[in-house]
Amino acid sequence: MKAKLSTLYLPILLCLTLGLAPFTPEPHLFGKVRWLLGGANGMQLMDYFDLALHGFPWIFLIVRILGLRKSA
Repeated sequence: MKAKLSTLYLPILLCLTLGLAPFTPEPHLFGKVRWLLGGANGMQLMDYFDLALHGFPWIFLIVRILGLRKSA
């Protein structure tokens, strides 16, 4: 079980760094998701790229967790 949990170290590290950067005034991911849910008025291609960049670690973590649950 411990060997399986060690596969989560990298995704968790990425989520805490790239996934939440910059930390002040709020993480980009939260602002971009809020903007997207608000209708995405004025979002440009760079904003979507930024959303993908900061959202990837969270998707990676979810996929790893689902993989652990499936193999258990």
